Amino acid sequence: MTLDFIYLLAELHGNLSFGVAAAGAGIGIGLVGVGAAQAVGRNPGAFGSVLTISLICMALAEAIAIFGLVIVLTKADIVKQGGEEGEAQQEEVQTQ
Repeated sequence: MTLDFIYLLAELHGNLSFGVAAAGAGIGIGLVGVGAAQAVGRNPGAFGSVLTISLICMALAEAIAIFGLVIVLTKADIVKQGGEEGEAQQEEVQTQ
């Protein structure tokens, strides 16, 4: 019973950390978009260079969310493997 609660908390922590990473990436992309729009509004001739820089910055901000997703999937796999081992050990103790 307590192991189920621990695994539930571990999965919740993974979902929460991915949510924070995705929110950070969304905020970063929004700030880059606002800055690019303001820069092109002030100097329309610099559109090409502003576009290049903003695309690179948006890709770097999105990488944060991808790293968060990889960490969550890795944690979920570790928790799942630990859960199967923990259940097997608990069954052994109960049969003895």
